[in-house]
Amino acid sequence: MTLTFIYVALLGAFLAVYVWSLYNLPILATGVRNLHKTKLKPDKKRSVRDNRLPMFTILVPVKNEEKVIGRFLEAVALLNYPNDKKEIIIVEDGSTDRTAEICKKYAMEHNKLTVKILHKSTSNGKSPALNYGVKHARGEIIAIFDADNVPYADALLNACKYFEDSKVAAVQGRTMSINQDENVLTKFVSYEDAVWCEAYLRGKDALNLFVHLKGSCQFIRRTILNKLDGFDEKTLSEDMELSAKLTEKGYKVRYASDVCSWQETPASLKRLLTQRTRWFRGTMEVAFKYGRLMAKPSLKSFDAEATLFGPFILIASLLTYLASLYTFLIPFPLSLLLEVTTRFTAVSATLTLFICGLALIYASKPRKATNVFWLPFIYLYWTLQTFIAIYAVLLIFLRRPQKWVKTEKTGVINAAGFC
Repeated sequence: MTLTFIYVALLGAFLAVYVWSLYNLPILATGVRNLHKTKLKPDKKRSVRDNRLPMFTILVPVKNEEKVIGRFLEAVALLNYPNDKKEIIIVEDGSTDRTAEICKKYAMEHNKLTVKILHKSTSNGKSPALNYGVKHARGEIIAIFDADNVPYADALLNACKYFEDSKVAAVQGRTMSINQDENVLTKFVSYEDAVWCEAYLRGKDALNLFVHLKGSCQFIRRTILNKLDGFDEKTLSEDMELSAKLTEKGYKVRYASDVCSWQETPASLKRLLTQRTRWFRGTMEVAFKYGRLMAKPSLKSFDAEATLFGPFILIASLLTYLASLYTFLIPFPLSLLLEVTTRFTAVSATLTLFICGLALIYASKPRKATNVFWLPFIYLYWTLQTFIAIYAVLLIFLRRPQKWVKTEKTGVINAAGFC
C-alpha cells in the first residue's frame, strides 16, 4: 500500500513537472525570438510636447527607507515628462528613521513638482498604503514604484503608448537589479529576473496570455483600479491578486520591455527567504482563490492558473530531483511508464534551461555569450527556492497568521550599466 502511494506520488510529480515545462517551452521560445527581433529595431518615441499625454500619479509607499528613498525621488525629478502632467504621492507608513525628513526636504527643494506626503496612523502593509494613496490621486494612470527603484528617464513617456489602446488596463515594466554585482546571490537573482521579464513575460505578452504585475514599475488606469475596489488588503501578494482579478474581468495587461527601472535585489539568504516566502505564500493563496477562473475556460484563464500554481510545481520538481538521485545512487527497478516520464521530464527541463540561456545572452547589457555558463548554478538556485516554497505551504497548512514583512534595503549600487 505504501509503495503504491509513493509510486503514484512520484508519477504525479514527474507528470506535473513535465507538462508544466512542456507548456512553458513555447512561451519562453516566443519571448526569446521576440527579444531578438526587437533588438534589431529602433523604437519610435513620443514627444514630451504632445498635448495628449495623460496625467500620471507616481505612487510610492515608504517605511524606514532612508537608505534608498532619496535616490528614487531624485530619479523622479529627472523623468522626461511635463511637470504639470505628473504628481508624486508618498505614503509614509510609520517610519522611525529619517525617511519622512528626507521626503519633506525633497518637496521643499522641488517646488515645481506636485508632491503630496501622506501619513498613515496605522502601519499594516503595502496594500492598505497603496489604497490610501489612490484615494488622493488625480492622475489618469497610477504608476507604482517601490522606494528602492530608480526608473529610467523615459519610463512614463514610453508607458504612454501602451495605454493608447483603450483595451489595456495595466502595464508591467521591466525591472533590473541595481546591485547585481554585490555577490553571487544577487547575480543569480538578477539573471532570474532578466529571464522572467525578457523571456517569460515577453513571450506571454506576444501570445496574448496572462501577463501578471510584479508590484513595482507597474501602471494601471485609475478608473479601473477604483472599479475593482483597489488592492486586496487581505493578501500577501497584492500584485498577483490584482492581475488575476483583471483577467477575470476581461481586462488586458501588457508587458513593456522599454519601460525600465532599477531595483535592489536581496543580498543575503535571510532577506531572500523573507521576500520569497511572502511571494510564494501570497501566490499560492491567490491560486486557490481564483480557481474559479476555470469556470469560464479560455487560454488566458488557463495560463493564469498555470502561472499561479508555479510554486506548487517547484515543490513537485524537488520530488523529481530526489527520486532521480535515489535511483542513481541505489538501482531501483522503475515501471515503464515512470521510466518514460522521467526521461521526458529530463529532456523538457534541459530544453527549458537552454532557452533560458539564450534569454540571458540577449537580455544582458552588454550582450555576453559567457552568461550561459551560469545556468547550472541558477538551476541549483531554483532548487533552493523549492525549499522556500515548501516552507510557504507549511505556513498555509498550519494556518499561521499572515504578516506582511518588508524586505530590508541597503542602498548598494554596483550594477554594470547603471549611471
